[in-house]
Amino acid sequence: MTASPNFETLLWQRSGPVLTLTLNRPQAMNAMTKTMRRELCHALDLADADDAVRAVVFTGNGRAFCAGFDLSGGAESFDPAHQPAEEDPGRDGGGMLALRLFASKKPLIAAVNGAAVGIGASMLLPMDIRIASTEARIGFVFARRGIVPDACASWFLPRVVGISRALEWSLSGRLLPAAEAAAGGLLREVCAPEQLLERAQALAHEIVDHAAPVSVALTRQMMWRMLGADHPMQANRIESEAIADRGASADAREGVASFLEKRAPQFSCRVSTDMPAAYPWWQDPGYRP
Repeated sequence: MTASPNFETLLWQRSGPVLTLTLNRPQAMNAMTKTMRRELCHALDLADADDAVRAVVFTGNGRAFCAGFDLSGGAESFDPAHQPAEEDPGRDGGGMLALRLFASKKPLIAAVNGAAVGIGASMLLPMDIRIASTEARIGFVFARRGIVPDACASWFLPRVVGISRALEWSLSGRLLPAAEAAAGGLLREVCAPEQLLERAQALAHEIVDHAAPVSVALTRQMMWRMLGADHPMQANRIESEAIADRGASADAREGVASFLEKRAPQFSCRVSTDMPAAYPWWQDPGYRP
């Protein structure tokens, strides 16, 4: 990709292989709008299609990560009758975003700089690594607004933190200090505000500097999708196909050679062209999760 795309609600900044997407409505605490949600999905499409992008970091501009869905519409903000029609009527827009994050071929890292509430909290769940500033507060506040979890949080949250903690946090809807969210397994770590973005990008480089991009893409999808499998035989089936494909690849030869020669690997396979023939296996009618 030769030029950075222009977005209304996002900032796109690529430094080498690491793309940083910044939610950019600071005057509204980065509250989610349909435009922001659509732009996030489009940005993920662009990132997946660009082999120069090896990992994506998400953060917010200003004092919030994302303060939830934009409530400027007043008391009817959640009423579908008072909202513009979705491209897929009857589906939660937050769920569309969560499923697009889930489908990513690139690793996703959240750098939660401030308040992450409602959709701002649930959109974190399909990301792979989540870290936060000491100033962050995270809230699954849906019941306090008279609604229910969005963005597939009823599927993701129990899998990330366990059913009891997921219920406690969702039923109470209280704001969680970053330290509690970390202790509960939602966050990998908490750091000083001035160190947050640098730390998130360092975590991204731990992946992109040492791991083969096709292997990363496959591993990400295998692990997330196996959370819904009913028997380990499903994992054995997919792993066997993927190991056979990758074992015969140039990346496997380079991985072994670089290890034996004690040098940094130079992986040549690309996510855009070298995914196994079985990918995406879950779209095969004969595949059972």
